[in-house]
Amino acid sequence: MVLIADSGSTKCDWILCTADNKEPIRIKTKGLNPAILSKKQFDKIISSSTGLSKIKDTVTDVKFFGAGCGTKRNQKKVNAVLGDYFTNALVYSSEDTMAAVMATTKEPAVVCILGTGSNCCYFDGKNIQMKAPSMGYLLMDEGSGNYFGKALLKAYYYDTMPTELKAAFSKAFNLKEKSVIKGLYKSARPNKYLASFAPFLFKHEEHPFAKNLIEKGMNVFVENHVLRHRETLKNVPIHFVGSIAFFAQDYIKKALKARGIEAGIFVKSPIDNIIKNHMERN
Repeated sequence: MVLIADSGSTKCDWILCTADNKEPIRIKTKGLNPAILSKKQFDKIISSSTGLSKIKDTVTDVKFFGAGCGTKRNQKKVNAVLGDYFTNALVYSSEDTMAAVMATTKEPAVVCILGTGSNCCYFDGKNIQMKAPSMGYLLMDEGSGNYFGKALLKAYYYDTMPTELKAAFSKAFNLKEKSVIKGLYKSARPNKYLASFAPFLFKHEEHPFAKNLIEKGMNVFVENHVLRHRETLKNVPIHFVGSIAFFAQDYIKKALKARGIEAGIFVKSPIDNIIKNHMERN
């Protein structure tokens, strides 16, 4: 049986595809990003999953697509941990951009991810090509959940957030300085912590401040990532995957249209499309 995983930094969706093509078994765990987690932390998350423990001996193939899996070193790390846990399975791991590609297209296209983090790649029909390395939430990730989390916290503490929004923001989260500092500098996944603030922005997107912040984020993402593929986009479509992309699709379409680019499809969670395509092939 084939176990397919699509992991961001926040959550990981696992789907077990049975040989008789019955309804797949779905399991969720915390996000498994090898660029952030140690082998011990990675192993602890999968070992503590009751759902995974029930199927670990019956799995014959594990295909893991995840944030942080863009380097050989991290792929080796993931393969080692999963190989030790799923002892009867062959393990394959690749970057989350491959999952995004598999969920949106079989033909050449530019594919973007906007979730906890962000990324953009060109798929030539066989391989993924990156115009820029993925340097994570400290340097990049424009337009992502953690990007907007940073923006909201800065506006709150610099007192540039409108009074009515500041009151709502303060009510929605524990914004005591010690608590926020702990989340930013002492938590295992600060990018996930930052991204946890992003839903507030979309909940209040009718407010001009929120609307402007989302628009700015999408424009920055398009400028820094999408436009690197400007020439390619004259001949291929562009697709988007991830929760932020899904909820911000009107803003993305607007940013693209202003630059003469038409958006393709938007997929909130790639795992469902991956499973559908897998079952069709089998």
